[in-house]
Amino acid sequence: MLDLWYKNAIVYSLDIETFSDADADGIGDLKGLTHRLDYLSGLGVTCVWLLPFYQSPNRDNGYDVTDYFRVDPRLGDLGDFVVFARQAQEYGIRILIDLVVNHTSDQHPWFREARTDPNSKFREFYVWSKRKPDDIHKGVVFPGHQHSVWTYDESADAWYFHRFYEHQPDLNVANPAVREEIEKIMGFWLELGVSGFRIDAAPFLIEPAGERTDPERDAYYGYLQELRRFLSWRRGDAILLAEANVTPDRATRYFGDEGDRMHMIFNFYINQHLFLALARRDATPLRQAWAELPPLPLLGQWTNFLRNHDELDLGRLPDTAREDVFTAFAPDVAMRLYDRGIRRRLAPMLGNDRRLSELSNSLLFSLPGTPVIRYGEAIGMGEALSLPARQAVRTPMQWTPDHNAGFSDAPAESLIRPIIEDEEFGYESVNIAGQQRDPGSLLNWMERLIRTRKSCPEIGWGECTVLETNQTAVFAHRCRWHGQSIVALHNFSEHEHSIDVPRLPDDGAMEELFGDRDYGEPRNGTIALAPYGYRWFRIGRKT
Repeated sequence: MLDLWYKNAIVYSLDIETFSDADADGIGDLKGLTHRLDYLSGLGVTCVWLLPFYQSPNRDNGYDVTDYFRVDPRLGDLGDFVVFARQAQEYGIRILIDLVVNHTSDQHPWFREARTDPNSKFREFYVWSKRKPDDIHKGVVFPGHQHSVWTYDESADAWYFHRFYEHQPDLNVANPAVREEIEKIMGFWLELGVSGFRIDAAPFLIEPAGERTDPERDAYYGYLQELRRFLSWRRGDAILLAEANVTPDRATRYFGDEGDRMHMIFNFYINQHLFLALARRDATPLRQAWAELPPLPLLGQWTNFLRNHDELDLGRLPDTAREDVFTAFAPDVAMRLYDRGIRRRLAPMLGNDRRLSELSNSLLFSLPGTPVIRYGEAIGMGEALSLPARQAVRTPMQWTPDHNAGFSDAPAESLIRPIIEDEEFGYESVNIAGQQRDPGSLLNWMERLIRTRKSCPEIGWGECTVLETNQTAVFAHRCRWHGQSIVALHNFSEHEHSIDVPRLPDDGAMEELFGDRDYGEPRNGTIALAPYGYRWFRIGRKT
């Protein structure tokens, strides 16, 4: 029997270097993370997703890898990773890690040899052109921070291709030798206890080397089946999660008709329309976006999120809609990035309005799929807009109101990044220790939300239907599985609303599981919702 554990998982995303520092050098490490597993377990986390921790020059937050088989020495070593993996297993927490194989660092031994020796096998590990390509500026991923996608290398006397920064040359994944190396990387970490991989930049990984021709060709997606076959052969319960910010019509190609490619895909499309709905105080954009999503194969699963370690990417929204989100959540140009995104955390984006934070997270955990929460979001951490680009949302975890927020005993000037110290979101006001002692805190509310979600397999496993309501501000959906349903209602408006929920002939009793307040029993089939209110119900089969 297949173990589809990911269907009802609670995934927690973190960067080791900013989570907890055990050796007082100012940088988070694996030992520090291991010591914090009790917190993650208490929160209700069942799976930890680790951002890259491989050996790296760290010019791009670890996404520029020089050795896939070593841990960045700043973070520990392989022995520390094994101890962490073992302890996580004891807590019942699985581990996902980033598989960053679209590119390497230009300091990787493969690229260094490829540059200097045209006869080396590693020359064909990358994508080269003897003449300057005509379209070196086409397809730039980081406008304003990246100048081209081809760079001339004097040692090689040729141009090399890079979808991202020039210090990250693209691997030639069409080369069988490169694919063999990728399988070695996967096999290595599977043996050390990981339960799967988040595939970084999945759309770029499957493109032919340096060709940006027709992304609709299904043949491009065959490599995903190769990865899946290898993974399943090595460990049957391991999963692949694709970072693929694609339109709904392309999403099914990442799953495959038979569900034999990716297990899960991040639902960027819903994420962007969710924030549009929040900006307009109207559920219509979310309702329309959900109607565009294709049905998934049995083994497939959406992965839902609110914020992640990058900017909030709004690139799939029309220009006018994107401006609406910018106006609501990033009115200052300094809050924006790459002409398409917002470099802020959730709580400050929402004006530190507890009602909106609860509404957003309730929706995240009730939407069909697997929820992912970012470190610090459970306590409402803020951002540091004084830091450049994406670093604004990558500040150290705020554990206590003590020195360096309990993140590290190092001198403040030695920290990987400064601790947030402003009055509203600073560590003295927003920290885990204080919220654990406060029964009414956001953290304790999040723990209750997670417990509720884990008791609702209908959401992870069931068939979802968006329900019609008589209020455009209300998003209502139903997840039905094995004769039971979860119905969730969310009011995006600052006004109170009442709605009628459609019932099925075989519906049984309606039991309220979760809500923003105690409303009492629904009267005459009508359900009340407070401004920005939310309510979850279980509808059982008649006996």
